[in-house]
Amino acid sequence: MRRPSHIAFALTLAVAGGAAFAQAQSEKDAKYRVGDKYTGYTYADPTTQSMQDDDYVNPGFLWVQEGEKLWSAAEGAAGKSCADCHGKAQESMKAVGALYPKWQEKIGKLENVEQRINQCRADNMKAEPWKWESPALLAMTAYVQLQSRGQPVDVAVEGPVKPHLQNGERLFYMRHGQLDLSCANCHEDNDGKWMRGDHLGQAMANGFPTYRLKEQTLISLQFRLIGCVRDTRAEAYPYGSDEYLDLELYLAHRGKGLPVEAPSVRR
Repeated sequence: MRRPSHIAFALTLAVAGGAAFAQAQSEKDAKYRVGDKYTGYTYADPTTQSMQDDDYVNPGFLWVQEGEKLWSAAEGAAGKSCADCHGKAQESMKAVGALYPKWQEKIGKLENVEQRINQCRADNMKAEPWKWESPALLAMTAYVQLQSRGQPVDVAVEGPVKPHLQNGERLFYMRHGQLDLSCANCHEDNDGKWMRGDHLGQAMANGFPTYRLKEQTLISLQFRLIGCVRDTRAEAYPYGSDEYLDLELYLAHRGKGLPVEAPSVRR
């Protein structure tokens, strides 16, 4: 029998190696899929995925480290820290990232994690709320969300939040701006297709806050929603608006069962 040439042998190894890599990649991606729901991780290239996978390389952990410091820092007229009321974040915050946005009976409103943090600052610490997209609020949000990493998203959608869920769904399918595009036009109709050098994902919100390579910084979900609306050449709602909260709730519900990834890394 004729022995295979060195080139043929090398090609055989390459094919086998490629198949093994594809199998390993598929197994790694499996935890980021639930049925026909896929997180943005599965659309990312291997380099971006590897950045997220390694906490020492993931740039989002620069904010996490700052959030950990802020957790124990006493502030405001009450002279309290987050830890004074909530103890160890690893225990008290374990499910938070999977359950928000959430209805707050005390104020009769829907709140996301950022707003809950600021409510605690104002009510319990007697401290000034942090501004949207400020380094401190992003840091604390990243630290709180990290405690739920791997927990399945499971927001409540009955009771007083039901009208908000319905409005969020309406907004997801509503066309915006001069380009007359809805969220669904990109993230459902063209899911997986190329756009400006990247794949369009399913608009799953389980990875926020996320370190976005385009901005070279950590961003909140509301920052991304505002950017998407502006991309349609429409006037964006302000941070913390009822519209964005309702949309956040609907996005979380769409991603039910997917794991919290924060802080994720995306292009």
